[in-house]
Parts: sequence; C-alpha cells; structure tokens
Amino acid sequence: MTDTTESGAPAPPTAPTPLTGHIQRLFQRIRAFDRRRPSAWNGVLTAFWVLFAVLDVSTGGWRTVAVDPDVPEPLVFAMSAAFSAPLLWRRTHPLAVLALMAPFSLANVWTGAVIQASLLQEIVVFNIAVRLSMSTLAWSGALVAAPLVIASGRFPEVWSRLLLPHVWMFAIAALAGILVRTRKEYTEALLDRADRLERERDQQARLAAAAERTRIAREMHDIIGHNLSVITGLADGGSYAAARSPERAAQALEAIGTTSRQALAELRRLLGVLRDQPEDADRTPQPTLDDIDALLEGVRRAGLPVRLDVRGTPPARPPTPGRQLTAYRVVQESLTNTLKHAGTSPSLAAEVTLTYRPGTLEALVTDNGTPPPERPSTGTGQGITGMRARASLYDGTLDAGPSAGGGWQVRLRLPLEDSPS
Repeated sequence: MTDTTESGAPAPPTAPTPLTGHIQRLFQRIRAFDRRRPSAWNGVLTAFWVLFAVLDVSTGGWRTVAVDPDVPEPLVFAMSAAFSAPLLWRRTHPLAVLALMAPFSLANVWTGAVIQASLLQEIVVFNIAVRLSMSTLAWSGALVAAPLVIASGRFPEVWSRLLLPHVWMFAIAALAGILVRTRKEYTEALLDRADRLERERDQQARLAAAAERTRIAREMHDIIGHNLSVITGLADGGSYAAARSPERAAQALEAIGTTSRQALAELRRLLGVLRDQPEDADRTPQPTLDDIDALLEGVRRAGLPVRLDVRGTPPARPPTPGRQLTAYRVVQESLTNTLKHAGTSPSLAAEVTLTYRPGTLEALVTDNGTPPPERPSTGTGQGITGMRARASLYDGTLDAGPSAGGGWQVRLRLPLEDSPS
C-alpha cells in the first residue's frame, strides 16, 4: 500500500538509511570492479569456493550431513574440487560447466557423501538464467535433478534430504537470475532508447541548422542580388549621364548611397540573429506588401520603369506576415532578374499586378525584355528555386517562363489560409 500524506497526496520517497546507502555504494564498487576486471573477479570467487570445499573436506564437516560417512576422503576431495574449480568458466561456458559437474553429482549422491559443495551447481544455474534462454534453463534443471532422482531410488529413506535442498536452491537461483536478467535488459533498453533519442535530437538539430542556413541563404540572395542589381543600374546610368548632365550623375550617386545603406541595414538585421547575444539583434520587421511601393521606387531609380496594378479587394484580415514576405520577395527577385537578364533596350519596362481573389493572392510580374533563349531557362537559377521554395512553404505555386506577348513573366499563387490538416 502506498504511503500518503494527510492531504491524500503520495508521500515523497524516503531517503536511504546510512546502512543501506553504505551497502548500495559497496555493491556499486563491486560491480564496477567486476566490469573493469571480470577475470580477476572470477578468480577471486572461484578461489573462495575452492577454499570452502577444501576446508569442508579437511575439517570433516561433510560427514555431519553424509548418508555414508565412510566414503574415502580422496574421492570426496576430488568431488569437491570438481564442483568448485570449474566455476572459473561459469560465465563464458555455463552449460558446459554444469554438464562437467553432472557425473560428479551422480557420484556424490550415489556414494552417500552428499557434500555441500554440490550446491555450487546452483551458481552455474544462476549464470545460465542470466545469459541463456529459458529452454536452456529448463534443460539445466533436468541436468541437476536427474542424479538426485536416481539417488532417491538408492536411498529412499532419505530422499527428501537428497532432493528438496537442491530443488529449493535451484528455484532461488533461477528466480534470482531471471530478475537480474530482466533488470539488465530493462537497463539496456533504457540506454538504447536514450541513445536513439540523443541521435534523433542531433539529427533534428542538424536538420534545423540546415533549414536555417537555407533560409538565411535565400534571404541574403534576395537582399544582395536585388540591391546590387539596382546599384549596378544606377552606376551604369550615372556614368552615362556624367558627361551630359552632372546633376543626373549626382542623383545616381545619391541613390547608390541610399540603396547601399538599405542593403547594409537589411543584412545587419538578418545576421543579427546569429550573434552570441540575440537580444541585441535588430528587430526591425521584415518587409510586407505595404513596402512594395518603396521597392518599386528603388527599381525605377535604377532605370527600369515599372508599374503597380492592384486588383480585387484586399481581405479584411491581412495576410500573415510570412505570406506577405513571400509575395514581397517574389516581386523583388523577379524585378532583379529583369534588371540582370532582360537586356538594355530603351523601351524595357515591367509591370507588377497584385490580384486578390477569395482565399487567394496572385502576384504577376511581367516585362517586355529579351525573349528566350537568351533568358535563363525555367527553374535553373537559384533565384527561381528560392521563389518556389518560399511558395511551397504556404502551399502556393510559382510559374516562371516566357509570356505570350514576348518577354518574361513570373506568376505566384498563394493561399491566404492554411489548408486543413
């Protein structure tokens, strides 16, 4: 029955007494020594039981329980040695040791010596119960009992004295071995489970680190690629205008400085989470759909005319920040690709169309730049791969390819709500 406190709650486990604690520590030291030096421990125990058997013979103590005390002492000594010395191999070959003892066990009870050293067979039975199968344990019981049953027919008047002590000792040794084996298997199962959990934890940590590296690489690609493309466009335009209109060149240089500072600020915000002190990182919110106008203004300064067209009615509940960031980055990457790959035609222009439909946001970015095959093929660039990865996070789709009227288009379809699991 479980002890409880006055409130009915289970009582806390009591601390071990000094005596039991000392015994536990002693057994722990013995087990530790056994694990470090198993052969030395086997030698010590075997030597102890050999000494016990020799003393039993030399002092004549065996005669107090013998059925026939006139058995020759050399035979008694030989039987005592046969029961004690093989214990040295009880762990490595327990069944062979028990089989070796069986003839001496028959001789022991048949002659009437009934020496106490014969009970050392149960030590071997214990090791069989710990290490071998239950069927082997059953066969070992038959191997121990057979000589005793035979001797009970020879000395029927003392059959209980011959048989019952071994039966009780066999039962105790077998149960003790089964308990030790069960506890050992349970401990091994716990250790295996802890090892598997540790490996799974390490795998999860590696997967999380890989996913985080991918996310950071994608963000850095979008930030650096877009801003460098804008800066390149501004620099090209400024160098072209320097000879004819110094004022336009000065404006281009000023725009380059502004764009560079914005890029550095975004990089600092992104890399701030990697510092040892994350609480010091910049917590400026990530871009949203409200920042697209500023994005398009920077692209226009780089020399690419771009128009924004918003269709449909935005939902009363704005899209989640992650979805807004996805749409923003897709528009940013698409315009960056236009700046890099669409050519240098004076009539080059782009258009961004945001369409709100029930439960869906669609972003379409088109340009009238250089048609394929000069443009990169669909899906080969890191930018397109990153855009598709962003869209897939929210069960969205992204298509990139040549438009019907010439040029290039990128179409993002993004559900505004998570699909039911």
